[in-house]
This record gives sequence, structure tokens and C-alpha cells, in this order.
Amino acid sequence: MTTTPSTGRALLGDAVRRLAAAGVESPRVDAELLLAAVLGVTRTALLTLGEVPGEQAARYAALVEERAARVPLQHLTGTAPFRHLELSVGPGVFVPRPETELLAGWVLTRIAGLAAPTVVDLGAGSGAIALAVANEHPGARVVAVERDAAAIEWTRHNAAARAAAGDTPVEVLAGDMTDPALLCELDGVVDVVVSNPPYVPDGARLPREVTEHDPPLALWGGPDGLDVVRGMLGTAARLLRPGGWLGIEHADQQGSALPALVRAHGRWADVADHRDLADRPRYTTARSSSPGQ
Repeated sequence: MTTTPSTGRALLGDAVRRLAAAGVESPRVDAELLLAAVLGVTRTALLTLGEVPGEQAARYAALVEERAARVPLQHLTGTAPFRHLELSVGPGVFVPRPETELLAGWVLTRIAGLAAPTVVDLGAGSGAIALAVANEHPGARVVAVERDAAAIEWTRHNAAARAAAGDTPVEVLAGDMTDPALLCELDGVVDVVVSNPPYVPDGARLPREVTEHDPPLALWGGPDGLDVVRGMLGTAARLLRPGGWLGIEHADQQGSALPALVRAHGRWADVADHRDLADRPRYTTARSSSPGQ
């Protein structure tokens, strides 16, 4: 790719061909988002883009090469969209996926009729679910729990940014979702516990963007991918008030196994699984059937 002044159209054409040759799944979208980030404009503005100065063209060329090497797009732009938010992301934190927006929407539906609900997000990562809930239900008390020392710095950064923007502040806590003493002061009073836990089975084949850049603590869940969930179910049952709700994201292949695991735990009613917009099994929900202990 040229580093002298070039038209936006020429730069995009070169980038799309480079990314497609590297096997990037959405070469045109990624090429456009990278150029928009470099220029500080929207994708729509690229439609009328003329000449790009050489310095910016060189920066763009470097980013395209990094993307071709399968560095996640969001690490290169520094942000990831999630519902109505733009979250900061980068090395050390799991990049939130669009399908998780459905789980956040389910939480908001469950608390819609409550003036001051309490929501706990276990394994918060970037803070996507917790911050979306606080943004869309200002009356909620939201606690975000994360155990990874690198990831929780991103949680804190995003939480501080959203509080500065006027959202209800989210409480960020360093902790393990399987810890029997976690948040014991909230035993039996939480309205919703939600989690996008590590659920990838050990040895599963994943894209390079995931295996080389997402933190291992956010990915791997043991031989069947459900080890962390097994440990977390007791925490959720303890925290929830009678009739409170639990929502857990899972892998496509766990649409039967995870609901079965929740039912076998013995503390849950109304166990159901839900599909994403691509009609793939995506998250399991259940209602607490006994008081928190």
C-alpha cells in the first residue's frame, strides 16, 4: 500500500484486497472501520472522502498490516460498541461480542418494573453488561466482579468513563465468581445475577484473534467448558433473592448441556435456553427457587 497522498477509494481497495488475502472474515467492513478511525470520521463520511494525507495513509497501511496479522479490529481502533455504549478495549481484556447484547437486554427486561434493583455481573471483563444495565436503568445498583488483574483495569477504566458521562456509577470488585465468600453482604437480596463466563472447552479450535489476543482466563472452561459455571451456580443461588433471576451466556454447542447442569443443581426453576439473532443457542436463564443461604 502507498504511503504518499492517495484517494480514500484507492486506499480502501488496496486494504480490502490485503485483508481478504489474509483470510479476514469481513475485509471491507474492517478496512472501512480502520480508515474511519485513522481519520476520526464516521464510515458514512468515507463515501465522500477525497485525498488522504501521506502521514495518515502510512498509519492506515500499518494498521491494515496488523489486522492482516489477525490483531483484533477492536484492539486497533481501541473501542468496541455494545448496545448504546462505546467501550475501551485492548490487550488483556475480552472483546465484547454483539451476541452478548441480547443477554444484557434480557437483564434489562427482568428489572424493568423495579425502581432500585440490584444486579451482579460475574466475570465482567470490559464491563459491557454491567455498564449497559447502568446506562439503561439509572436506578439500578450494579456490581461488576472480575478476577483477572489485567482485565479489571479495563473494567475500572470503562466504569470511570461512564460515570463521568453521567451514568449511575457501577461498583467494580476484584473477586472470583466461584468464591463462596464473594459479596456475602448481598446474600439473598440480588435481583439478577448475570455472567458471560469462560465457557470454551479445553482444546477447542478458535480464530487467531481469540487464541492469541483474548485473555485465557476469559476463554477456557475445562474439558466440557462448564467447570467455571459449576462453581458459579452456588454463588448465584446464594446471592439471589427468592424469585431472583440468573442469566448465563454459553457456546453454541452447550444449548442442552448448560440448562441440564442448571436443572441438576436443584436450586432453580423456570430453566430456559435462548437463541441469538443467528438462531444459535446463546444463553440460559433460570429463577431462584429457594432463599439465598
